[in-house]
Amino acid sequence: MATWRRRDAPAFRSKIPSLFPDSRFLVYDLEQALYYLQGKPVPVLPAEEFPEDQLNDKEAAAVLGIDAGTVRSYARRGYLSPGETIYGTRVWRRREIEHRRDHPLGQGKGGGRRAGEAQGPRKPHPYAGDPRLQAASDALAAAPGTPITHIAAGLAREHGGSSRTWERLLKQAGRSD
Repeated sequence: MATWRRRDAPAFRSKIPSLFPDSRFLVYDLEQALYYLQGKPVPVLPAEEFPEDQLNDKEAAAVLGIDAGTVRSYARRGYLSPGETIYGTRVWRRREIEHRRDHPLGQGKGGGRRAGEAQGPRKPHPYAGDPRLQAASDALAAAPGTPITHIAAGLAREHGGSSRTWERLLKQAGRSD
């Protein structure tokens, strides 16, 4: 193998380009390799695009108009299929990438809420209707001038929850009064 790499591989690589030149492993078209090894003229790969072409992350990114890292992220998150790994290179079919390009997620029929459309009734503030708000208001009235952090710590010990939540409730109760 070492002799082949040293003596024959440079001529082979000059006649037959790797399908994934940036890959850790060099991958070649089988038909081209067989023709070369048999001493026949090497056929040229078709230049036109076919739906079954296998694209690596950089080629898929070029089709989608995004970064190669985003393609890998989409595959992890399920926006794209995981693809298949060929000799350490993740590849996707051209038809899948073009379908994702032509039909982006969230832009199909329906498409979500239109701009300016109401989402439903809104609370006047985050703690509206919270029963703890009355306890916070009573604690503020019972201890005027006491720092909120001290009152919040006492309410957290007495009623449970975090002192930070009670601080927020106390601030809201102070605004409401």
